[in-house]
Amino acid sequence: MVPHVNPMITDAVTQSNVKVVGESPAMALSTLYQSMAHSTGVLFENAVAAQQQQNSLAQAATNQGVMQIYSLDTMAAAGATEKVGETGIADNLTGLLSVIQAFQSS
Repeated sequence: MVPHVNPMITDAVTQSNVKVVGESPAMALSTLYQSMAHSTGVLFENAVAAQQQQNSLAQAATNQGVMQIYSLDTMAAAGATEKVGETGIADNLTGLLSVIQAFQSS
């Protein structure tokens, strides 16, 4: 035998169920927007980190070039230039510069 339930109680339960069903699309969209915002934030953090690494690489290449320029003695500039040409340091710097430019173009 089914007990009798006050119609006001069933109406209150029905209304709360309708409220939950009615709010679910908004809750789903808000969760989606929050996930998208978080993903965009992580994307920007990664972009900043990549830029900082590129900047460090560029500074290291510049420092290396300046150190090589200042390490040459004025009396032995021709001999040092020949030595640099033989050891391939210019090729290394050219390769490093192309790597930096590749990072900057992407």
